[in-house]
Amino acid sequence: MRVVLDTNILISALLVQSGTPGTIYRAWTDGDFTLVSCKAQMEELRNTLRKPSLAERIRPHHAGHMVNEMNALAVMVDPLPRVVRSADPEDDFLLATAEGGKADYLVTGDKSGLLALVRHEGTRIVTAARFAAQFV
Repeated sequence: MRVVLDTNILISALLVQSGTPGTIYRAWTDGDFTLVSCKAQMEELRNTLRKPSLAERIRPHHAGHMVNEMNALAVMVDPLPRVVRSADPEDDFLLATAEGGKADYLVTGDKSGLLALVRHEGTRIVTAARFAAQFV
């Protein structure tokens, strides 16, 4: 199973390791699914982790560990197909990653944007709770 995790899910996994996003992150590191990502997401993740409001709540070694794991273990899609579909154009790269990486799922907390689409190409767009249910 191939999965794209929205950056908000990854950040949440660092903030609350015992929560649903943490369960999903552990399922990936345990080998329960293949994580699909791209350069644009890695850049977004790094930039988000540098924001002062998050940097004071997430230990640098935890953030660095996640980035390093993703660089080493995730399937990176490059180049991304052109996608213009999301209500928020800044989320189109996630849809492109799912499409280019032939992901089964895109997991997000973006209720007003990505979740409203329900599907993109062959990818189901689901909440973290719905996706995590299969690992508990």
